[in-house]
Amino acid sequence: MITAAINIGIYTIVFFLLGMYKPQWPLFFMKNPSRITIMIITLVMIMVGVTLFGEGTRQKKLEAASVTATSVVNQSPTAAIPVPVPTDK
Repeated sequence: MITAAINIGIYTIVFFLLGMYKPQWPLFFMKNPSRITIMIITLVMIMVGVTLFGEGTRQKKLEAASVTATSVVNQSPTAAIPVPVPTDK
């Protein structure tokens, strides 16, 4: 997810720069594109990218914590627990 967030960030920067230079290039399908439309789309793309980056970072931390917890559990020696045995007298 972090890679996708970085890719969206790069696309956002290129979209913004091209749109501020000439709005007709990135919004070729509109009749009268404006720089305000470019700004709105850029803000939405920034929000998506930041959310993806945050979620990817959170999942990476959870996976690291999970791996650490399972390795600690797997490495701990299991001690024999004495079991009381009934005696018949």
